[in-house]
Amino acid sequence: MANRFEQVDEEQDDALNLVLSQTSQGQVGSVRIHADTMAGRAPGGVDSGELAARDAFRAAIRLANEMKLPVVVVDPDNVWDAAWGELYRDDEDESDAPVN
Repeated sequence: MANRFEQVDEEQDDALNLVLSQTSQGQVGSVRIHADTMAGRAPGGVDSGELAARDAFRAAIRLANEMKLPVVVVDPDNVWDAAWGELYRDDEDESDAPVN
């Protein structure tokens, strides 16, 4: 069974945000965690800066596992690679969801 990740339109204050985009240099991503979510562990929060999309995905998974945070994906340019897992929207009607 593939891992599932929620796609959102805006960064979430209570999760690790994987933000993906297409630039003139290629597909990139960043890992962002808002300061409030860090509970004092990193007063300014986390912002990885721009990384290759695959590297950002890997960093997000590693950090989310360490910090026990859910991962949400902001992907307005459809950069997501299906090999990373299933991307879904929480507002999907359950009858439209894929059956595994």
